[in-house]
Amino acid sequence: MGFSVNTNVGALAALQSLGSTNKAMAQTQGRINSGYNVASTKDDSAAYAIAQTLRSDMGGLQAVGSSLNRAKSVTDVAVAGAEQISDILIDMKKKAYEAASSVDQASRDAINQDFVALRDRITTVVNSADFNGTNILKSGGGSVSALQSLQDGVSGGTWDPDSLSVANQALDLGGSVITVATTGQIDTQAAAQAMVDTLTTSQSNLKTSLSTLGSASRKIDAQLSFTSKLSDVIEGSVGNLVDADLAKESARLQALQVKQQLGIQALSIANQAPQAIMSLFR
Repeated sequence: MGFSVNTNVGALAALQSLGSTNKAMAQTQGRINSGYNVASTKDDSAAYAIAQTLRSDMGGLQAVGSSLNRAKSVTDVAVAGAEQISDILIDMKKKAYEAASSVDQASRDAINQDFVALRDRITTVVNSADFNGTNILKSGGGSVSALQSLQDGVSGGTWDPDSLSVANQALDLGGSVITVATTGQIDTQAAAQAMVDTLTTSQSNLKTSLSTLGSASRKIDAQLSFTSKLSDVIEGSVGNLVDADLAKESARLQALQVKQQLGIQALSIANQAPQAIMSLFR
């Protein structure tokens, strides 16, 4: 190969190598700064597209979790209220038994006064079992419908979310469950005896409501647990697709820095080559 001052092949080769090294360094530094191996569709179109789909699923699961948490709060408030009403019915029945026995009227009036106070507590409990505007113990207080998963509840057609529902239990006085009238009393022996039967019916009806609410609460808890685990699995999958291995990137960066220094030195040597031509003219 001849000597030339117009074309320095060694310098051109050194420049190409140094440019390649600088590009690799910029890529490695970008991965270290962002923490992503695939931060853009330019890095890996397939992996990026899959990761975006999974991120969309994670967003949907967050909405499912929020919906289930709200349903859990409403249901748990209702469970606490229904259990309290069950305890109240037990106390009311005890008072009814006492008033139905052979006691003087003054004693029966005192027992009836306690009974009326217990009766009115049921209304207080029902009215208080409200969470964020929903009260499934009060007639007309609404019901619960929560997202259960991201899957379509029916096959084909427009997306119909798979939902979990808890019906309104309507535990108001004088209703189909709590059959004690809003004015019910045990001021006479006959009224007390009739009230025992009424309370027995109410307790039997309430068992069904308690079972419904308890089952719904357990189902919501189970679905929340599953949704949380599923979200963690998807998040791990996204990480496997796009996250950078910072230990490897750190080692690669150090190697590239050494390579860059060597490239600069090689370019410097190549740039000095034309100076050797001068010795030919001395």
